[in-house]
Amino acid sequence: MNYKGLITIDPNKRSGKPCIRGMRISVYDVLSWLAEGMTEADIIEDYPELKHEDIAACLSFAANREHNIVAIV
Repeated sequence: MNYKGLITIDPNKRSGKPCIRGMRISVYDVLSWLAEGMTEADIIEDYPELKHEDIAACLSFAANREHNIVAIV
């Protein structure tokens, strides 16, 4: 999934944390909710401004970030 149009980083919002479409909902927020057991439907019910694509973009962003971590041994 191409998350580049959906995940934004603005130093004036949430201290520059990656957020969804310029909103104040961060990638971290969505990942935390999923980790706590919320389903995508639960999240969208609580935050109707979010869409399936937004949640998928958060997962894709996190996967890409994890993939690009380099360990220095």
